[in-house]
Amino acid sequence: MQNNFIERCNMKISARNIIKGKIKTVNPGAVNTEVVLELPGGSEIVSIITKSSADSLGLAPGKEVYAIVKASNVMIGVD
Repeated sequence: MQNNFIERCNMKISARNIIKGKIKTVNPGAVNTEVVLELPGGSEIVSIITKSSADSLGLAPGKEVYAIVKASNVMIGVD
C-alpha cells in the first residue's frame, strides 16, 4: 500500500517500512526539529530531523508525509 509512493517517484530504496501519515506537530529547536506524525488509527511516530531539513521539506501540521524507516535492529524490553 505505502510502496505506491516509491513506485510513483520511480525510486529504489532499501527501506521496507514506508508509513503514510499526517503531521500533528512540528517543534523546532536551535539545531533539530521534532516532528510528530499521526497515523491512521491514532498511533504516533516521532522523528528528530535537522532544522534545515524540516524547513526545506516545508513541514507543517496537517501536511501528509511518509515516515521511511530503515533500522538494522529493533530493541524490545519487558518489565
